[in-house]
Amino acid sequence: MAVFTEVSFEEAGSLAARLGLGRLLALKGIVSGIENTNYFADTEKGRYVLTLFERLTFEQLPFYLHLMKHLAERGIEVPDPQADASGEILHEVQGKPAAVVNRLRGAHELSPGPAHCAKVGEMLARMHLAGLDFPRHQPNLRGLGWWCETAPLILPFLDEAQRELLQGELAFQCALAESPAYARMPSGPIHADLFRDNVMFENGALTGFFDFYFAGVDHFAYDIAICLNDWCITPASGVLDADRAAAFVTAYAAVRPLNEDEYALLPAMMRAGALRFWVSRLWDLHLPRDAAMLTAHDPGHFERVLRERIANPWQAASA
Repeated sequence: MAVFTEVSFEEAGSLAARLGLGRLLALKGIVSGIENTNYFADTEKGRYVLTLFERLTFEQLPFYLHLMKHLAERGIEVPDPQADASGEILHEVQGKPAAVVNRLRGAHELSPGPAHCAKVGEMLARMHLAGLDFPRHQPNLRGLGWWCETAPLILPFLDEAQRELLQGELAFQCALAESPAYARMPSGPIHADLFRDNVMFENGALTGFFDFYFAGVDHFAYDIAICLNDWCITPASGVLDADRAAAFVTAYAAVRPLNEDEYALLPAMMRAGALRFWVSRLWDLHLPRDAAMLTAHDPGHFERVLRERIANPWQAASA
């Protein structure tokens, strides 16, 4: 969500008018994040977010945007893509694909307790169920295949211990992906990036999930694991807080019960989630793109999380 492409006030205003959102009142670039260009756009009719997609293509984006529309129509609190007069929700700005969605109320909860984790777990389960009848299909583009393709590009930047960790974990995850238990875990559209800064709370109530642009069809347990690795840890150490993790999984399972294979493989999925973000952060740090406002996330954080998940696996209590 850095600013890679500068958008003028006039150009954003023209798009807002075309979408029937009224006159543009304010436009401000969003500094955080590293994938897309994002602006807060306030108009006469409300508060919105304008996104220009820097990596995703016109062919890939309908999956994400229509998934958000699908979930919003089923009562899941997510940003709703705004359509033009012809009903199109994918637009073009400066030759790049773009979208405008309503801005969610509230703020991030960066120091969550068990109650916050339970609310996120409950809504994640509702989201997974609501997506079961989504007709479009797109694989998780940052899944195992991408890790394997990207690893050789970042290995030259690692020390010996890091190379050993990366190659060993890739081998573990490749073997796991061939197992019968892995195949038996339920799949469907997942968020795949549901960190604390992609969820909003207001007065203690969860007001929505956003930033679905890593979504894809993958195992639901993997989505849970990504959340546990962020919502339920001490960031400085990567150590898991068992109370928060139990609250998350219990609330999730009360809405969509997990099967035996999901419970059994959740520790391995947490390793997978840590590996995914370690690889992507290494890639962004060592092979960066230009941006007007860009601060790469520290890859060392998810290296610590991965080592901690390997050394101290956490097993959720099944119902």
